[in-house]
Amino acid sequence: MSLSLHTASVPVFTQLLGGLADVLAKAAAHAAERKIEPDALLQSRLFPDMFPLQRQVQIACDFAKGVSARLAGADVPAWEDNEKNFDDLQARIARTVEFIGSLDAAAFEGAGTREILLRPGTPKERRLEGQAYLLNYGLPQFFFHVTTSYALLRHGGVEIGKKDFMGKY
Repeated sequence: MSLSLHTASVPVFTQLLGGLADVLAKAAAHAAERKIEPDALLQSRLFPDMFPLQRQVQIACDFAKGVSARLAGADVPAWEDNEKNFDDLQARIARTVEFIGSLDAAAFEGAGTREILLRPGTPKERRLEGQAYLLNYGLPQFFFHVTTSYALLRHGGVEIGKKDFMGKY
């Protein structure tokens, strides 16, 4: 039995976005309990040249929706990056999970050999077959931003662990 690209993507994105939503909820509670300004966590960075937590979450969602849409041959929805607080980020995660869950698994058939074009018409244009796009680019990028979000919150004193990161499976 072969593994479909739908099975290798949408459920993985959904699981880890669920974990990300849970750690963000714990972060919001942590800030409220300790009377910490939420922006202290939302704008935290591991190093000055890295994106803050808020942007890490947005990018994780962008990879989940973008990779899933491209593999399904669907249009990638364009969303503004205007989230300002934990509730806004929770809404973005929920919207992402809803979108990727709406993609028909049958639309992923043949996605492994489908050409995926990234950044068309720019000097960074890149063409990948669907399987390489998912396994060598999309999932690693997604994992990086989810992991960085987790690390920022853990470093910020939020009591979370590996079980929180993994989400429900």
